[in-house]
Amino acid sequence: MEWLIIIFVLIFVSAPVMWLKPSPRQKRQGVLRNCAAEYGISVKLEKPPLHHFKGLMPAYRWYYPQAAPGPDFLLVRDSNASSALERYCAGWRWRIAPLRPLPQAAEQILKELLERLPQDALVVESSSTGLALWWWESQTAERLRVYAAAFDQLRSELGGLADDPIQKGFDTPNRDASPVP
Repeated sequence: MEWLIIIFVLIFVSAPVMWLKPSPRQKRQGVLRNCAAEYGISVKLEKPPLHHFKGLMPAYRWYYPQAAPGPDFLLVRDSNASSALERYCAGWRWRIAPLRPLPQAAEQILKELLERLPQDALVVESSSTGLALWWWESQTAERLRVYAAAFDQLRSELGGLADDPIQKGFDTPNRDASPVP
């Protein structure tokens, strides 16, 4: 009887410790996020740019250089997009299309990347500050390295193609204009 009570007490004491132990999924996500940090990718839990979505989702961001901002666009996977949105390629639709056509090299990289992304990747976004991938982190760190290389190529192709480029210097006044009294 005493042994039974001792075993029960040990189980009772060790149960909360087991709850604090990370699950296999949490361990995999930790390795994945550490790998992302090594590649200079910022990972944050944020509200994704999806309609009627409640909660937070991991966003992996590749920042453009400050001197070379990128274009604005937003691609959504068909499973989370309205059928009214314009198709881009198999499985993806434009929610916000770029103002100017993307360079052919960038478009080819983007299409190849979209074909390889896992099904839990729901949004690919570009803003003046960077590229973002909104996904549920279903892949391993080794697979992230492949995506990171493709996103790096895409970032280098799109850098400097901002919709609203920053003007440097001052405008020169019109020399023919008469001075204002």
